[in-house]
Amino acid sequence: MDERTRYFRRLKRLRGSARRWSVVGGGLVAATAVLTPYAGIGLADAVWAATAGASAALAWWRWSDHRALAALPAPPPPEPAIPGQRLLAAVERFPAGRQVLQEVRRHKDRYALRGSAVAQAWDRLDRASTTLVGLAGRLTGPGESAMLEAAVAEQWLRDLGQRVASVERAIPLSPPDQRPGITHAHESLARQFTEGVTAYERLVAAAASYVAEDGHPVADQHPALTGLVEATDRLRGVAEGLSELRRPSTPAA
Repeated sequence: MDERTRYFRRLKRLRGSARRWSVVGGGLVAATAVLTPYAGIGLADAVWAATAGASAALAWWRWSDHRALAALPAPPPPEPAIPGQRLLAAVERFPAGRQVLQEVRRHKDRYALRGSAVAQAWDRLDRASTTLVGLAGRLTGPGESAMLEAAVAEQWLRDLGQRVASVERAIPLSPPDQRPGITHAHESLARQFTEGVTAYERLVAAAASYVAEDGHPVADQHPALTGLVEATDRLRGVAEGLSELRRPSTPAA
């Protein structure tokens, strides 16, 4: 719900509440004014009068809140949403849908780089990024800051790769006198992109080494593995003992 819709709904609720309390307060005040002279002021009349006063006060407060809210400018209307964007927003609410959309966007970006000089380096970046995502849950401590640096670097590399492909497509369309300068700039950007992908791959390799060493036990064997072997030996011993007890005894000669 956008802010404009929320504003008008609140204004409508305050107006309806003020009207209801005005009707209730007016009816109670009229009943008190009519019934009190007939029997004098007693306990019941005091209750009528108190209820009428409280209703009138609530009605006044509701109208005050309504006037204060109505004096504020209404929020601007939201931009009209494209039907396709609504569908994408609905799909992205689910983890599986989010993964599918990410895969579609990845293929779309890769298609835009088809035939480019950095296409192979882009594929290497995709493989390294997928590998790092699998390691992300096990990167703790210093690894968390490395993940932040990797996310920033990946975004920069993908933007740089798209830039290289755009410049490369513009080279055949450029005037002959400007083509050498654009070609030189393209080669410089492509080299920078390739070096960045290589550095990103080294970061992923370092992250894999960190995960491997962090999971390696201090002793030669992990305590969980030791407990598993001991539990297996115990169960095997119990099974052999039960087998001996159930085996019929051989009568003495």
